[in-house]
Amino acid sequence: MNDAATAAATATAAAVSSPEPTRSGYADGFARANLPPRELWPDFLFDLPELRYPERLNCVAELLDKGVERGWGERTALTGARETLSYAALLARVDRIAHVLRQDLGLATGSRVLLRGANCPMMAACILAVIKAGCIAVPTMPLLRARELGAIAAKARVNAVLCAASLCGEIEALELGGAPLVCFDSEQPHGLEARMTAYDEPFAACDSAADDVCLISFTSGTTGIPKGTMHFHRDVLAICDCFPRHTLGAKIDDVFIGTPPLAFTFGLGGLLLFPLRVGARAVLIEKLTPETLLAAIEQHRATVCFTAPTFYRQMATLAPQFDLSSLSRTVSAGEALPVATREAWQAATGLAMIDGIGATEMLHIFISAAGDAVRPGATGKPVPGYVACILDEAGGQVGPGVIGRLAVKGPTGCRYLDDPRQRDYVRDGWNLTGDAYEMDADGYFYYRSRLDDMIISAGYNIAGAEVEEALLRHPAVAECGVVGRADPERGQVVEAHVVLRPGHAASSELVQALQEFVKQQIAPYKYPRAVRFREQLPRTETGKLQRFKLRADTA
Repeated sequence: MNDAATAAATATAAAVSSPEPTRSGYADGFARANLPPRELWPDFLFDLPELRYPERLNCVAELLDKGVERGWGERTALTGARETLSYAALLARVDRIAHVLRQDLGLATGSRVLLRGANCPMMAACILAVIKAGCIAVPTMPLLRARELGAIAAKARVNAVLCAASLCGEIEALELGGAPLVCFDSEQPHGLEARMTAYDEPFAACDSAADDVCLISFTSGTTGIPKGTMHFHRDVLAICDCFPRHTLGAKIDDVFIGTPPLAFTFGLGGLLLFPLRVGARAVLIEKLTPETLLAAIEQHRATVCFTAPTFYRQMATLAPQFDLSSLSRTVSAGEALPVATREAWQAATGLAMIDGIGATEMLHIFISAAGDAVRPGATGKPVPGYVACILDEAGGQVGPGVIGRLAVKGPTGCRYLDDPRQRDYVRDGWNLTGDAYEMDADGYFYYRSRLDDMIISAGYNIAGAEVEEALLRHPAVAECGVVGRADPERGQVVEAHVVLRPGHAASSELVQALQEFVKQQIAPYKYPRAVRFREQLPRTETGKLQRFKLRADTA
């Protein structure tokens, strides 16, 4: 048995399945009252010394206040399109906002604050202030509409809203039950900036418990029905002390940049929490295209980039036009990284991609590899602090070479906000991500498909991701998504939705050429029997392909 399998097999014995709760620091008990029953929690692992946090903990005080105490006050913390903040200036702003929340708005500790804004220093400061004040941050994506925001606000029973002035329209359309709306990036007399001027004294961080909820993140909706995931103060520090410390190798002179929104846990970690943990700088830019991201990397001399595979694929063709010599690490997550995209990016930049799988339920990346440990085609190995294995349909662990359900344990884990789907995600202490994976004899994990994306055609199991990987190697294909379409004879057939590169036109001849191209690369029975050309693919704001919309669109 390899090391990874051994670790997974013994994880249950080392896990803390339901540690006794500590005294909450919150007056409002909504969050604890709506955690799942403790028997439905996953097991937690705190084996690494750096994961043994004190019982009383405010993660923002640990990240920001202590950073200034360490002497980082004059270092640049955040750079935006219109302003740059040092660590000391960021701390002062966070403290002023915290005073507004607790004094002007009269929010009790444990209150939920919905946040809405694009990536910028003010949005980052608002998130940090909510948590430091002892409230619970509920960040939301800038592109969400009133109906979607209303569902989130109702589920989390929000007590206040902090929103960028340019995005207040959708919020104003909501019935918030008396919860105040305060706009930032605003010159209004009752806007956040105006309120902040009344306060210039430090704010004493809330005496919160390590297991008080500080963040409710809603899933990005790849399955159509978002869920609220609840995370503790200790969870926020745990993700900072696992992937960026042991795999990414984050350091004080790094400059972080990327596209994921701060409302998405991939972006919250990679573009705010991880840099703060080590005293580094983050560049927060509101709207980025592949070309403007490359220009920003060049301008700010960024060293670490976080974005989705789709962006890397598009940037690869543009990379030679920019000076990317400062860039040393590029992280891909959010969806599976095709080998073709990895190869194109490395050919263009000389950088071996750091692939990773994370989940909103787990807060950030838990399987990855970097540097010499990268194995093309594999996501990687469990990040230190986590263990993983493959389970069969009966819940038993299987060995190398068998495709099954990916299961993971670590210092973070799934706790849905009042949602019966908790029983589906956590089984026997394991977090089940919904991904089909395969492990090799060396303990590397290989993505095969989402479990609900496995196509069964004429008795064959076909992973849509494998067909996508083959199609992406064709010079005419810019993007593609593969799903199963119901078929009376075969049960399902493989259907490819294809976006073409400029200069290529949809035709029956191209359909046949793509089908033959796939047959030459993978087993012929996997080829797409149906090909549909599209102007664009449906994606979430975080860049994830919404295959459920492709399935709904099959005819």
